[in-house]
Amino acid sequence: MKKLTITALALCISVSLSAQEKVDMNMVQKIRQEGLENSKVMDIAFQITDVAGPRLSNSPGLKRAQDWAVRQFTSWGLKNVHLESWGQFGKGWQIDKYYAATTLPYYHAIIGAPKAWTPGTKGAIKSEVILIKADTVTDLLPYKGKLAGKIVIFDQVTLQPLQNSYKPDAVRYTDSVLSKMAEATASPQTQRPRTGAANNMMAQMMKMREVRAAMASFMQQEQVGLILSYARGNHGTFFTSNGASYALDAKPVSPELEISAEDYLHMLRLLRAGEKVEVEADIRTSFYDQDPKGYNVIAEIPGTDKKLKEEIVMIGGHYDSWHSATGATDNAAGAAVMMETMRILKTINFKPKRTIRIALWSSEEQGLFGSRGYVAQHFGDPKTMILTKDHKKISAYYNLDNGTGAIRGIYLQGNAAAGPIFQDWLSPFHDLGAKTVTLSNTGGTDHQAFDAVGIPGFQFIQDPMDYNTRTHHSNQDTFDRLAEEDLKRAATIVASFVYHTSERKELIPRKELPKAPEAPKQ
Repeated sequence: MKKLTITALALCISVSLSAQEKVDMNMVQKIRQEGLENSKVMDIAFQITDVAGPRLSNSPGLKRAQDWAVRQFTSWGLKNVHLESWGQFGKGWQIDKYYAATTLPYYHAIIGAPKAWTPGTKGAIKSEVILIKADTVTDLLPYKGKLAGKIVIFDQVTLQPLQNSYKPDAVRYTDSVLSKMAEATASPQTQRPRTGAANNMMAQMMKMREVRAAMASFMQQEQVGLILSYARGNHGTFFTSNGASYALDAKPVSPELEISAEDYLHMLRLLRAGEKVEVEADIRTSFYDQDPKGYNVIAEIPGTDKKLKEEIVMIGGHYDSWHSATGATDNAAGAAVMMETMRILKTINFKPKRTIRIALWSSEEQGLFGSRGYVAQHFGDPKTMILTKDHKKISAYYNLDNGTGAIRGIYLQGNAAAGPIFQDWLSPFHDLGAKTVTLSNTGGTDHQAFDAVGIPGFQFIQDPMDYNTRTHHSNQDTFDRLAEEDLKRAATIVASFVYHTSERKELIPRKELPKAPEAPKQ
């Protein structure tokens, strides 16, 4: 990594001198040197992915990764390092063995993975594949008594042949796109009344879920050997999901194998043409219900200022992943960057005024459970807006969870007052392409838990890369998809934001406190 040129450094100093918000260029330079020249972010990512493995909620892989993080934080000299329960989750689950292949009309290994929280096949099975043509439970009646131990596939008439795309998988934001983001204006977050069409669509979705649940129940009662299901994706990439509930009292389901679109369509074409298809499979999965609680990893660099040390700057990212790969871009990347941020600040011997706290959340993938549980315990309940005494002590929460792409700026989440502050703090990193501040909201990750109770919660803008096209929840989400230089830069920028937030005279400005939702009318 090249050091700041004299011109670039002079420009940064000029910007900082003319800005109202203080930018400590001496500290920025220390952070840049450690973060860009002595980075350990890829070593951290390696431990989270290749060593710990898939990190499905409450799985042994997540437990391995959490225990390693506790040891790592402790070795760095962080304080108050612990696993903290956020509440009840349910059963853990992992794949112990997966093998499946067609044996007729010829041998072909199948790309796929068991759906999360589904059982195994109770040993090796081999069966002619039965094509199920059914849109309703009534359509299944002719199959009654004929499916025990069989491998089945559904004739989904809506499936279309795969289309080649000539768009690149991985992209970066262009200047024009970033400019449009910067021009966004805040809009009131009002709940729009649902239209008749929306109500009708919701009713259709609920009916579809009921039908699917009834069909799944039929398959389980018939003791089907294995269900083959269609996975979204192409080119051998498939995006995975769960096939059953993780609740301790969840109803039993059939073994289900989610397979690549190419393999599914291959079998479907043969069966529709009247050709015989045979599949053999051996799937073993394990459930873990000894400890159904969910846990976050927490660690701190304690504050040193007598007046400000009780105040907090928080950073975090979710630590859990899906099971068909090792969750590198979702979200070992974000977790590794935030861990590296703490390492950088500790290594340069920074003694913060405010306490700096990191959280590695669990069960984000099931509904932000880790961060929401933590916020409810420590800061307030968004359902009632009853707040704790610590609510006023937290300055800001910074999150990273949009893949491996470089940080290009930050979403304000409608917090206009924070805009000028962040513009100034980004000024030393314009040479790294990070300069966009947008009023826009972004959703789907853990900063929302903080924003919901009026705490300034922010997600950084990241280059899309191949996150949505190739890696997000897919079998391709591995260490090899990580962009090392982007992660180094991200940790450096976050470390600078954390430093300036901890040393700032005032807390980060807050938006108007959200109102508690109205209770439904009886």
